[in-house]
Amino acid sequence: FPAYVFYFPAPALLLALLSFVIPYGIAFKLVTVLGILSLPVSAWAFGRLSGMRFPGPAMLAVMTVPFLFYSGFAQEGGSWSYTIYGGNIASTLAGEFSFSISLSLALLFLGVLARGLDTGRHQALAAVLLTLTGLCHILPTIFALVGAGVILLLRPGVARLKFTVTVLAVGGLLAAFWVLPFYMRLPYTNNMGWEKLTQYQKNLFPSNLRWILALAAAGAVGSLFLRRRTGAVLVGLAAISGAVFVLAPPGRLWNARALPFWYLCVFLLAGVALAEAAGLLARLFADDPDRPDRRIELAGPAVAARAAWIYVGSPLGVLPSWAPTVSSSASAFIPSWAEWNYSGYEGKTKYPEYKGVIDMMERVGRTNGCGRAHWEYESGLNDFGTPMALMLLPYWTDQCIGSMEGLYFESSPTVPYHFLSAAKLSKAPSNPQRDLPYRSLDVDAGVRDLQLLGARYYLAFSPEALAQARSNPALRPIAQSGRWQVFEVAGSELVTPLSYKPVVLQGADKGHEGWMELGVNWFSDPGRRDVPFAASGPKDWPRATVTEVKSATGRVGSHVAVGATPLETVTPAQVRNIRESDDRISFDVDRVGSPVLVKASYFPNWKASGAKGPWRVTPNLMVVVPTSRHVTLHYGYTPVDIAGWLLTITGVSLVAFLAGRRRVDFGDEPDEEPRAPAEDEAPDEPAPERLDPLAAPFSRSPVG
Repeated sequence: FPAYVFYFPAPALLLALLSFVIPYGIAFKLVTVLGILSLPVSAWAFGRLSGMRFPGPAMLAVMTVPFLFYSGFAQEGGSWSYTIYGGNIASTLAGEFSFSISLSLALLFLGVLARGLDTGRHQALAAVLLTLTGLCHILPTIFALVGAGVILLLRPGVARLKFTVTVLAVGGLLAAFWVLPFYMRLPYTNNMGWEKLTQYQKNLFPSNLRWILALAAAGAVGSLFLRRRTGAVLVGLAAISGAVFVLAPPGRLWNARALPFWYLCVFLLAGVALAEAAGLLARLFADDPDRPDRRIELAGPAVAARAAWIYVGSPLGVLPSWAPTVSSSASAFIPSWAEWNYSGYEGKTKYPEYKGVIDMMERVGRTNGCGRAHWEYESGLNDFGTPMALMLLPYWTDQCIGSMEGLYFESSPTVPYHFLSAAKLSKAPSNPQRDLPYRSLDVDAGVRDLQLLGARYYLAFSPEALAQARSNPALRPIAQSGRWQVFEVAGSELVTPLSYKPVVLQGADKGHEGWMELGVNWFSDPGRRDVPFAASGPKDWPRATVTEVKSATGRVGSHVAVGATPLETVTPAQVRNIRESDDRISFDVDRVGSPVLVKASYFPNWKASGAKGPWRVTPNLMVVVPTSRHVTLHYGYTPVDIAGWLLTITGVSLVAFLAGRRRVDFGDEPDEEPRAPAEDEAPDEPAPERLDPLAAPFSRSPVG
C-alpha cells in the first residue's frame, strides 16, 4: 500500500526530522511518548486559556495522570478492557502514539479557540493547531471539531460564528494535501470488521471508577448550576462521546474508539469538582475572606495531587504503607509493559533467534536476490518483542527483503488475501480479519497464493509446516537458522504474462465491500485464477454480468459472484529484466499487445509508460497491455493530489493573512485583553468576579 495515504503523517515526519539530529531509535522513543508527556500541559493550557481561574487549570493537569494510567476493567482471561482504544499509556504502548499526540493537540486547540472567541485573537494559531491535530490522528480531530461546536454554543454570536468557521475552514485547507486524497481514496481501504462493543454500562460506568465517576457527576452538576463555561464544555463533550459509543452502528468507525474521549472528560470533570471544592474550602477557612487566593493556591493542587497519587500510586505499588489504597490493579502492568517496549529487541531472551533470522535473510538477499518474504505466524513470535517483529525485514536488510505483512491492516484491499494465505501457511495463524473463509494448514494451497501475490520467499518453523514445505516441488530450501528454514518459491515473479484476457465485470459494486466479495470468491476458487476479473478494461476484453449468490465470506446482504464467463486466449509474452523500487516497476517484453499481470496492489496513482493501463483486477492487482518492448509503472500524482496541494497552498496564504490581523471585533469586548492579577498582586477594586476559583458564568466575561 502507498505509505501515509491512509495513516497520519505528522508523527512520522517529526520522527524522521529528529533522526537527523539524534539516533533514529532514540527519536522513535521520544516521539512515541510525546503525547502522554504533553497531555497534562495541554489540559492545563485548555483550562487556563478557556478562562478557568486558579486552581482549575492545575486540577485538570493533575487529573490527566490517573486518566493516562487507567486501563479499564478486568476481563475474562486476566486482560484489561482499555488497552488499545487510544489516549492512555496502555494504548500508546500498544502503538496508538499518533492518537495520543493528536489528543494532546486537540485540547490545546480547544483552549486557543476558546481564548480567541473571548478576545478576537489567535485565529491563525487555532487553525494551525487544528491542522496538526488532523495530521496526527482523525479521531481526536473529530473530538476537537465537536468541542469547537460546543464552545461556540456557549459563546453565541454571528461574529463568533464567522470567527470559528474561518478557523475550521483554514485548518481544513492547510491539511487538504493529505485529507483530500485520504477521503477520495477510501474505497481503496480495507474493513477489518470490528465488532461493536455492547456492554454499555460496564464500559461507561466501570466499578473501579466509581469514585471518579461520583466526582465527575458533582463537577458536571456544579458546572451547569454555577454556569461554568469550561465545565459545561466538558459536560457536552462527555455526553456526545457517550452517545456515540452507544448509538454508533457497526462499521468502519469502531464504537470503542469513542471511549477515550468519554474517560478523559470524566477525569477532567472530576478535576473540576476538586477545584470547586478547593475554592469553597479556601473561602470557608481563609484568614482574610477577601483574599482567598493564597488558600486556594495551597489547597487546590494538594487535593487533586493526593487524589491522583492514591488512584495511580496504589496499583503501581509506590505508596508508603500508611497511605490509603484502592482495589484496582488496572495500572499494575504498565511499568513492565513500558520496560518490555523500550528495552529494545536486543533486550529480549529470544533476540539470538531473531537476529539469526534477520542475518539469514540478509544473506539470502545477497546470494539469491531481493524479494518479498512471507513467514509462518504464531503468537509466540511476541517473544521477539512483538509478533510483528518480522515486519522489519525491509529495515534490517536495507529494503532488499520485503515484508508481505504491514502494520496498517486497513490501508490496503490486498489485506484479506494475505491473511487467507497466512492461514494456509501457518500451524497457528492469527486470522485477525472477521468473516473470511479461512482454511487450516495447507502449504500446497498456500504456495499457489504466494505465486499469485508475488512472494519470493517462505519462512517456516513448525514441524508440520516444514514437512509439507519439503514435499512441495515449487519450494526450494535455501537457508536455515535454528528452527527456521527459508524456501524460495518458484513461479512467484513480480510480473507474469497472462494466457487469457481478463473479464470485465458489468453491474458490479466497485466499492470496497462489493469488490472484496468478488475478490474473495475468485481467490477461493483455484480453477478461476487463470482468468482475472477486471473492474474496467479495453473494449476488446470480454464482459460478464455480476449476479447475487451465496458469498464465500458468509456476510448477509453483500453476496456477489460471477456466472459463466467467456474465455479469450492470447499468446503470452515473455517477460524479462524485472526491476522494482519504492515507487517504480519496470520490465521488458518480447511482444506487444498481450496483457501482463503486475503483482502489486492496485492504486489510482499508478501510471504506465510503454503500456496501456493499469487496470484493477482480482484480487487487488494490476494488468497492463504493453505498447512497447520496455514498460515502466511509476507511482505519480493524480488530479486529486494536485487539488489537495493547491488547497493547502491557499490555506498557507490565508494563515499568513490571519496572522497579520490584530484582532476580530466582536462588538462586545474591551479594546485590550484583560490581564489577571499576578500571584503577589492585589486585584483591582472592585473585581469580585476575579476571585472566582474557576470561571465566570456563561454570560460574556474575559474569563470564560
